[in-house]
Amino acid sequence: MAKKILILNGSPKKGGNTEILAGWFAEGARSAGAKVETVRVASLKYKVSGCTSCRTCQKIKEYVCVIKDDAQAILRKMAKADVIVFATPLYFYGPSAQLKVLIDRMFSLYKWDNTTDTFESPMRGKKMALLLSAYEDIGLKNVEKMFRIIADYSEMKFVSLLVPDARESGDILKLKGAREKAISFGKRSV
Repeated sequence: MAKKILILNGSPKKGGNTEILAGWFAEGARSAGAKVETVRVASLKYKVSGCTSCRTCQKIKEYVCVIKDDAQAILRKMAKADVIVFATPLYFYGPSAQLKVLIDRMFSLYKWDNTTDTFESPMRGKKMALLLSAYEDIGLKNVEKMFRIIADYSEMKFVSLLVPDARESGDILKLKGAREKAISFGKRSV
C-alpha cells in the first residue's frame, strides 16, 4: 500500500526556495510509490493565531482542534498521514510564523492523562521529515533540534535535510547537488 505523505509548506512565498525544495522532495517520494499532498500553510484561513489553550480538544475523542477553521482539515490529514514533512525557510532562527501557528494547533493531536503522565496520539509511529532552507548555515541546527524534540516526544522517527546557502528566492536552483539530494531524501523518506 502506498505511503501517504503530507508536505506542509510553511513558506509565505510562492515559487521560493522552500517550495522548490518541497517539490523536489515530492518528486522523489512519488517515484518511490508514495501518495503526496502538499499544503501551502500560508494560504490557510484561521480564526485564531495558534492554540488558545482552551483545552476543549482534551475533552473530546477526536484528535482535532475544536476551532472551526482551515486548521481542522489539515490536522485530520496529519493524523492519517504516514509521513509528515515540515518545509520551512529559516526566519529569525526559527520556522516561519505561518508554520508555527499550525504547529501550536497540533496540541489537539495529543490526549494527555495527567494522573499517569502519559498521552495517546495518532502521531506515534509516524515519520517526521524536516526540509529547511536558509540564507546561510547559522541557526539551521537550532531549528532542526526543535523539530527533533517534537518528534522524539511524539515517538516519531525523525529525518531532516538542511540546505544552507540557498540565499535569495530561486537561488536554490544554483546550488550544486541540491536537487539530487532532495529527490533522494524524498525517496528514502517513504
